[in-house]
Amino acid sequence: MENYFNYFTEIEEQFRRRRRSLSLLSTLDWALIETWREADVPLEAVLRGIDAAFDKYDARKSRANVRRINGLAYCSQEVMNAVEDMKEASVGAAPTRSENEAAAGFEQERIAAYLTEGAEALKAAKLEEVAAKTAEEIAARLGALATEARATQVSLEDLERNLTVLEEKLFTVLIATTPEAELLALREQSERELAPYKRRMQTVQIRQVEQQFLRKRLLEKHNLPRLSLFYMSQG
Repeated sequence: MENYFNYFTEIEEQFRRRRRSLSLLSTLDWALIETWREADVPLEAVLRGIDAAFDKYDARKSRANVRRINGLAYCSQEVMNAVEDMKEASVGAAPTRSENEAAAGFEQERIAAYLTEGAEALKAAKLEEVAAKTAEEIAARLGALATEARATQVSLEDLERNLTVLEEKLFTVLIATTPEAELLALREQSERELAPYKRRMQTVQIRQVEQQFLRKRLLEKHNLPRLSLFYMSQG
């Protein structure tokens, strides 16, 4: 659950600051961040990697006509290098946080409200018949989880696992009910956007980013929520 609230925003702010730009991250950039989060890449490693990539870019920029950094994928190799450096420098187990620190931001009512909001979004979505039925089932399960969260202190890890299963179920039906031509167009778009950075990324990472890109676009199309505590608002 490390850096659950600020993982995305800190990475975005760091990238924009080093790039000296107010432009928002692209869908592809967000998909890449999601692959890092799912792989448990520490926030510190990502921030270090971004700094290292831009430091190298700045050093070369003064000597040659180097194309501007337009995407977070440019930093992916340096992020992986930072992960390895942190592993080598690590000695012993990381210090544990107190129960109060771990629970901060995950109060029962806030969790319940988040789950209820997700259920309502699923009910309101305009979906094909099969997908609509699945969304209705997931909404009902979210409602039950919200009731449980209000009644007792839930295990965040168990809840997150439940949400992951529900989200995978939602993605499966969305992909199955989306026209083949539309899926192909989205995959071609992700390949085009990834093309300049593929040499800096591992094959597995490329496939993960392409998958996240597809999922994010399908959710956006139908105005559907992500089902993870990570996306729960801190406010």
